[in-house]
Amino acid sequence: MGGGQLSRVGWWDVVDVCIVAWLFYQLLKLVRRSHAIQIFTGGGLLVTLYYASQFMPLQTLNWLIRDLFGYLVFAAIVLFQGDIRRALAHFGRAPFFALWGRSRATSESIEEVLEALRMLADQGVGAIVAIERGMGLRNYVESGIPLDAEVSYDLLVSVFRPGSPLHDGAVVLQSNRLAAAACFLPLSVNVRISKNLGTRHRAAIGLTEETDAVALVVSEETGQLSLVVDGQIEQALELEQLRGRLETLILGSRYTLGREQTAGELG
Repeated sequence: MGGGQLSRVGWWDVVDVCIVAWLFYQLLKLVRRSHAIQIFTGGGLLVTLYYASQFMPLQTLNWLIRDLFGYLVFAAIVLFQGDIRRALAHFGRAPFFALWGRSRATSESIEEVLEALRMLADQGVGAIVAIERGMGLRNYVESGIPLDAEVSYDLLVSVFRPGSPLHDGAVVLQSNRLAAAACFLPLSVNVRISKNLGTRHRAAIGLTEETDAVALVVSEETGQLSLVVDGQIEQALELEQLRGRLETLILGSRYTLGREQTAGELG
């Protein structure tokens, strides 16, 4: 009988199991670094108590948990709203959906950004630059001052110059344009973030937790350059290290900053 059942397992059954396993794996990755794991543990405890109360004479407990189940769906939506939003955004980053992605920054505009960050770091001027990738940053652009200008070293340095009305907040690069300045970004609520990180770094982490954007930060206190992607921060990067990371994250392996590689160089 067991052999007959196994013989009826087809390719679609294998695909079905693989998709479900992948979804569970992605879900576990998302909740691993958040408070959601504690809530899942509490929910699992309630389910265990419910089934235990059915096999034991615990009628009051069974009645209480059974009545609570009707409200758990609404409670889960409220408690997990941030995690649900991040999960949907995370699934939207799959390579299949990248076919409809927006145009990304070019090597020339990224080089302008790097030169501006180098100057700001040398002068100890704080800055944060968010670079759009597949997911749109329109909500954050609308929170700032619209510029819709060509990305340039001079403009970026002027924006973050102390005393400038656009100094506070982030600059957003969108569709290879400097879309807006003085943009407000969401601060991360991750309790594992180092207490030594300031508001700029927390805002960069918060943005990349919710979107697939890349955030670049110049520390006002130390002048160090940091890169943040997927909620993970890389601190104290040298300019060449940052350039290499951006080649991979923004431009892809076919490019080097300032020029495209020819087919012969690639082969």
